[in-house]
Amino acid sequence: MMIATKFKPSHWLPQGGISRLCLMFYGIMAVGFCLSMLGCGGSSTHEDTAQESSPTTDLYPDKVVLKHAQGFSIRYAENYKLIEIYTSADTSRYVLLERGTKAPQGLGSATTIEIPIRNMVAMSSMHIGMLTFLESEKVLAGLGSLQYVYSPKVLELIAAGKIKEVGIDQGIDQEKLLVMHPDLVMTMGGPESGRQQFPVLQQAAIPVLANAEWLETTPLARAEWVKLLAALLNKEALANKKFAQIEEAYHRLKNLASAVPSKPQVLSGLNTKDSWYLPAGDNYMAVFFKDAGGAYPWHNTAGNASLPLNFESVYPKALTADIWLNVGFDPADTQQGILAIDTRYADFKSVKTGKMYSYNNRVNDGGANDFFESGMMAPEVVLADLIKILHPDLLPEHTLVYYKHLPK
Repeated sequence: MMIATKFKPSHWLPQGGISRLCLMFYGIMAVGFCLSMLGCGGSSTHEDTAQESSPTTDLYPDKVVLKHAQGFSIRYAENYKLIEIYTSADTSRYVLLERGTKAPQGLGSATTIEIPIRNMVAMSSMHIGMLTFLESEKVLAGLGSLQYVYSPKVLELIAAGKIKEVGIDQGIDQEKLLVMHPDLVMTMGGPESGRQQFPVLQQAAIPVLANAEWLETTPLARAEWVKLLAALLNKEALANKKFAQIEEAYHRLKNLASAVPSKPQVLSGLNTKDSWYLPAGDNYMAVFFKDAGGAYPWHNTAGNASLPLNFESVYPKALTADIWLNVGFDPADTQQGILAIDTRYADFKSVKTGKMYSYNNRVNDGGANDFFESGMMAPEVVLADLIKILHPDLLPEHTLVYYKHLPK
């Protein structure tokens, strides 16, 4: 019998995606040779999974229940879990099959992933934050890029040669992935883009799963995608315990800020290359501003992506904004340095009062910003930072973690 923790139609419409990998003729021949030498051929569907034995008891007494995430669902059976990831085009299905048990029948072309996964390749630093949250950094065998990693433990594994770089976008080394033959390659984007980007891995029975937490519209929904990784690792109990603590703290802080009658007006981002990209109304960052007790002029705009506006359309609202957030990425940024980029910034109220802040307080020597790594799994800490900035009296003891005030 299958137990559904969440099941819904595929009404989740992601925006954006990642580029397709184009294989030249020589690359295809080389990969084909590698496949023949390694004996890696086959399919990643459940029909090809070894059928050994079936459990007599439920293997998964600890089950996750989704409260915030809209982009996927998890259903439990006696010896497997069914994951469904929704896109505008279709629903992708994954069977998480317990090792050494009999594969289920009647699930069509669902991709099989044997669990618990022993090693994986991640294409995003966000996935490092999830693994750290689940105390499972040692599962990481490869990364798209080794350049932007903040986690000290992952950096130690990289230094020890235990994590390999596999490339990103058009530079992905599929031959290296074939030799590594990880239990899972976790990408970003929609499931269809994952299938199209790694056709050779599909043939080699290396499962590719597109993790699309970045398309969720609230901070808690993005963080809740850690439960998908927990299902792959059989760490539901740990995920349930730690996420419940995050959820409780976040709601407590949100309720605290909601009671404040005065809401400072917030400006976000910078004007770059003739466009000022601001969070749309359904973007998780706009939700952060609202939950922290801020007034965001673009909160009624539709979509969860960014709004590419020209300077002239932003200028009237920027003039009166009380606080300027997410001003830059460089930890060496200063107020005078930002002003030197465009002298029109001097007209802004936030510049005149010096209330300029950005999420660059935790950036290492390699340029990796922890806001985009562990910050995703600490929405309650990010919210506390924003409340401290917008309403300092509400959290007098809190010290900024991810954010910092730009010096003059």
